[in-house]
Amino acid sequence: MAEEIQQDAIQEQADENINTALIYFYRIRFRAHGQEFTASTSLNDLKKNEVVMVRGEFGLEPAFIICSAPACRDSEVERKATYEISRRAVHEECNRYANIPLEEKAAYATCKGLILRHALQMHLVRVELFFNGSKLIFYFTADKRVDFRALVKDLVQEFRTRVEMRQVGVRHETRMIGGLGTCGRELCCSGHMKKFDSVSIKMAKEQNLPLNPSKISGVCNRLLCCLTYEFETYKRERKGMPRPGKKLIIDGHCYRVRRQNPLQSTLQVVNEAGDVSVLQAEQWCNAEIVRPEKKTDGKE
Repeated sequence: MAEEIQQDAIQEQADENINTALIYFYRIRFRAHGQEFTASTSLNDLKKNEVVMVRGEFGLEPAFIICSAPACRDSEVERKATYEISRRAVHEECNRYANIPLEEKAAYATCKGLILRHALQMHLVRVELFFNGSKLIFYFTADKRVDFRALVKDLVQEFRTRVEMRQVGVRHETRMIGGLGTCGRELCCSGHMKKFDSVSIKMAKEQNLPLNPSKISGVCNRLLCCLTYEFETYKRERKGMPRPGKKLIIDGHCYRVRRQNPLQSTLQVVNEAGDVSVLQAEQWCNAEIVRPEKKTDGKE
């Protein structure tokens, strides 16, 4: 009996060591309307809206729990997180965290007044205050270079901390303000995108989208970021498909390609009589492509 009790105790201790070694994942936000991130921790009982301290670039930063994030289904693939949750926030840290938006709002109003006083051609977008109060960052947009040295001097005297003025573009401004896209969902840039990829009009052409600026432009009046999502898929599916203008010979009949439908792997074609039809992949994949004759200048 004593040996069984001892074995049970050893097993319980082993199970406890295994549990402490487990890693749990949560979705967190640093700001009420900011981006969501995945964070890892050994704590397995965190609740929604609970404030935790996360290891950041400048030390521990507070964030709140959105929900738990499932581990990777494939046991052979290691789940990676952007941040690591160190511990729960204490009462004083929660109070400090709750007051930060109020302090940022006050700093925003003060800076707006100083911008008007100095008659600077700039638009203030947002203010960020570090949790430890060591720095204030003022984000702004401007059409040209702005001399804000006098403004920074007044801000330092007002808040008695480090001040940084950071100029951003219209895409970053839209990310900070947030909003809804034409799809009815939260803007990609403010919801989940970590960085901006280059977007070109070629991506819209490749996906057979109308080249109407109002249709392919976002809230920032720049090309939609989501044009990059399916571009590589369309590009891959178009490989091997006859291009528009090519002539095909199928069962002795000649067809001219009018349009490609990459996702369906079909071709819209017109025959010699002018009739329009759609060819499936099994019809055109073995078709003979008519090569254009080379032009000669008549010289031998």
